[in-house]
Amino acid sequence: MIQLKSAREIDIMAHGGQILGATVAMLRREVRAGMSTWELDEMAETFIRSHPGATPSFKGLYGFPGSVCVSINDEIVHGIPSRRRVLDAGDIISIDVGVKYDGYHTDSATTVAVGAVPDESQRLLDVTERALAAGIQAALPNNHVGDIGAAIQAVVEASGFSIVRDLVGHGIGVAFHEEPQVPNYGKPKRGTKLVPGLTIAIEPMVNVGGPGTRTMPDRWTVVTVDGSRSAHFEHTVAITDGGPRVLTTA
Repeated sequence: MIQLKSAREIDIMAHGGQILGATVAMLRREVRAGMSTWELDEMAETFIRSHPGATPSFKGLYGFPGSVCVSINDEIVHGIPSRRRVLDAGDIISIDVGVKYDGYHTDSATTVAVGAVPDESQRLLDVTERALAAGIQAALPNNHVGDIGAAIQAVVEASGFSIVRDLVGHGIGVAFHEEPQVPNYGKPKRGTKLVPGLTIAIEPMVNVGGPGTRTMPDRWTVVTVDGSRSAHFEHTVAITDGGPRVLTTA
């Protein structure tokens, strides 16, 4: 069932989203070759908990062991932080973080280049971020979930990259995953209608190669079938009478 939020609830989510946005900005600044993904996880948890009332949403969610999902190169999402996973120059790393504040969750992700990266990898990051912006712009009252997906899909496929179809965005609020699902592909005016009070996580996941995915033996990390690189950008957005309100900016 879809849970619409009041203006007060959206303001609470925006406060938590500001903490989350600051967390993501901090992690982007800290990424460097030679550090472990465990270090990023510790930085994120310490920073989030330094804000009274804020906790990491991911810690223990469905049994996930970390506060941050950190996914490198061909890893799409849900990479587990590890002292043994060390970043190399030329890598790209997707960082997915959630914050729970005053009973409400927000969710955000970014993908960062570790030093200089191949031109194709930089273009992947740029296209995925533009696809997120296009999806947000389509998150208007009386549009539909399909309008968001179609806007994202148009940007990605025009670039020659592919949309991951096995994983989707989602409603968010009191529960981390709420209805509706928000695919990153679709047709305009199809799917759930967007109405004021709806809060959703829009999160294109884009592959250089084909859209196929597989889950690693750790039962968490999702990778591209063909070994191509993948990028992931995400914001939590509220549908309002005045248009989309991005809740996860610093």
